[in-house]
Order: sequence, then C-alpha cells, then structure tokens
Amino acid sequence: MGINHAIVVHPDIREDAALRPVEMMLAEAVGLVEAIGLPVENSYAVRINTPRAATLIGAGVVERIHDEVSEDTLVVINTSLSPVQQRNLEQQLGCKVIDRTALILEIFGERASTNAGRLQVELAALTFQRSRLVRSWTHLERQRGGGGFLGGPGERQIELDRRMLDDQIIKIKAELGEVVRTRTIQRQNRQRNETPSVALVGYTNAGKSTLFNALTGAGVLSKDMLFATLDPTMRGMTLASGRTVILADTVGFISQLPTELVEAFKSTLEEVVEADMLLHVHDASSPMVLEEAQDVFDVIKSLGLDENEQQRRIIHVCNKTDQVTDTEQIKLLSKRFPKAVMISALQKTGLDQLEEAIDAFFAADEKQVMITVPYAMGDARSWLFSHGQIISVNEDAEASTECFHMIMSDANIARFSSRWPQLAEDQFSSK
Repeated sequence: MGINHAIVVHPDIREDAALRPVEMMLAEAVGLVEAIGLPVENSYAVRINTPRAATLIGAGVVERIHDEVSEDTLVVINTSLSPVQQRNLEQQLGCKVIDRTALILEIFGERASTNAGRLQVELAALTFQRSRLVRSWTHLERQRGGGGFLGGPGERQIELDRRMLDDQIIKIKAELGEVVRTRTIQRQNRQRNETPSVALVGYTNAGKSTLFNALTGAGVLSKDMLFATLDPTMRGMTLASGRTVILADTVGFISQLPTELVEAFKSTLEEVVEADMLLHVHDASSPMVLEEAQDVFDVIKSLGLDENEQQRRIIHVCNKTDQVTDTEQIKLLSKRFPKAVMISALQKTGLDQLEEAIDAFFAADEKQVMITVPYAMGDARSWLFSHGQIISVNEDAEASTECFHMIMSDANIARFSSRWPQLAEDQFSSK
C-alpha cells in the first residue's frame, strides 16, 4: 500500500534560537509537503525541552502520533533527524518517517526536468543516503568472502552499501563534470559577446519566474508553489535604452537549505556568483520577508559573495505588492531596503521602473569619450556601434577617419583598448 497522506510535526526545541515564530515554521513545512502533492491530514508543533537521543521527541508525543497513523501515512519531522532517530521512530510508529532535508530532496527530485537537474538531485540524495547508513537489517550479518583455504570473514552489509553508493557518487560527479564544462564554455561565450548578465535570486515562491516571464515574455513554469523552478533558464532582454542583458532565472532558496543540495547545485548556483548584477526578489506580502531575505543573504554568502560584494551587485525588488494590504508592511520594506523597486510581476506594475534601475546600474560606470577610427578599420567601427551609445560621428575625409563622440562603460573602454591598442593609445580621451 502506498503513502496517501501525511502528518507534519514541527519540534519547537528550546535550545534552538529560531528566527521565525513556530506557527510560521509549521506552515512552511505543510507547504513543502503539499508541494509534492500529498494531502496533510494533521499538523502541529510540539515543545521539546530536552531532545531525546533515540527519538528526538518524547514518548508521549510518539504515542500521540502512533494513535493517528497507519501504514499509508508519511510522518514529516520538520527538523534534521539522525539516522538512528529516524530508524527508531519508524519502528515505533510503524510507518515511513522523513525529516526536513529528505522532504526538500523529494521536492527537488520531482521538480528536476533536465539531465543536469536530475544529476544534481541524485548526487544530493546519494550523499544524504550515505550519511544515514545504519544497521537496520537482520539478514546477512556477515557475508562470507575469499576463496580457497583462507576464506575470510568478508565485509559487513553496510560496507557493501557504502561502497555501492560511493561508486554511484563518483559516476554522477564525473557526469556533472561534463555539465560544468559545458556551462563554463557557454558562460565564456556570453562573456566573449560582452553581454551583461542579471540573475534573479530570492526565497522560494517569491515570484521570480513570474517576473522572469513578465520581463522576457518567456514561458517558464510559474506557479504558486515552493521550488517551481530548479533548472536555470536564460533569455535575452532589451531595455528601453537599447541595452541588451542576459536574464537568468535560478532556483529559490529556503531556510535550513540542506548542505547536500547547496553542494550538489553549485554548478547551477554559479550563475548567481558569475552574474554582473543580482535582482533579489522579495515576497512583499510575506510576514517573514526580512527573515527570508536573511536566509538568501546567508546562502549567497556561502557561495563566496561577501556583504560588500552583495551590496555592490544587488538591486532589491519587492514583488507581490498588489497583495499587501497593511501600509506598515510597505513602510517596513522601504526602511529595510530604501532603494528597492516596488512591483507586481503578476499585474505587471512597476516593471518600467525596474528596467530603469537595471539600466542605471550598468550606466553608473559609463562616461562620454571621443575616439578616432580610420575608415579601413570597419571591425572597430562596428564594435563601437554595438557596445556604446553614439552621440555623434564627425568625418574627416582628408584623414580618412571618423571621430566618435559616444557614451561607453569603463569595462567596454577596457575591452576596446585590449582589442585595438593602437587606436586607444595616446588618443582615447574623455570629454
């Protein structure tokens, strides 16, 4: 008989200084279970003063849960369980028990739609399983090994299982190495084309994919569910100024994101690290918006972007403002993120201001320059038209040259100077 419903239990452990109210953590856990299409029959928080080494929760709570479950019940404990705790709870309850990490892995497994996504989820799941190998079987206490006259005691079953998992992990890492290589080449091609990149980041279900679709016209899955997006999607986007950028939609973050997932999804999250700009999308209607923002900050920091670098690259975007009825919430957001752009991706309001903010970010290091190019150097003239804003062009027929008065970024000035040093030397001047 398969699993057809779930019971969600959130342990309120006294020694854990949780940033979120217990009811919020419980509601999020229920949402995670519903994200895999499983109805939640009951949910509640239990206060734990002293965690039990064997089961985490006390005997009275175990008995209460036992009275509510059957073989087709999934019990979700909204925290990390040790392998021994999980095994003991399953034995005492007589049903399947998983913790928060396993639940998130399950969601990721269902959402992965590309080969790269499936490989990354499988790597995370195998790493998780390897850490949870415990002797919960009674068959084959020892396998006989060897041959001839000196048959040794062989290997324990757990060692065989660990070796099997290690072999699978090595194989998947090798396949992911190819994925990383391909993505690196693609990223280098984009950088060679010198098109700025913008990555959408934020807490899961903040509306990143809806915003991505609104800005690019793409048809990316955007649903009111946790982790609707796993695999990065990229589209070109032309701003009102004529500037072209590459917009990347990325996986959402969540509190207590399993370390196995962060490690496995590093090749996907590299799109965040390598992006020229980050749009941090907040769910303005969430009562825990500030705590969610901190979770995102922590994950990005773990990827190698410190506070200063985040401040330099990030534009804050407060989405779902159409769902905010409390004016104090808007004041709170404006105070915490004073330069944030207020939008509703669903209603497509505030998008013009957001595009202006993106354009201004890339224009911040731009300056007016004068550069003279010979007629014969058509490649340089073409490059200038593609990578700068032309104010005027004055021809000097006698010298067979054109003088470009234009606006260019420092980065593009450096690129031009690298490609055509003979033109930049001694005559590249600012106006």
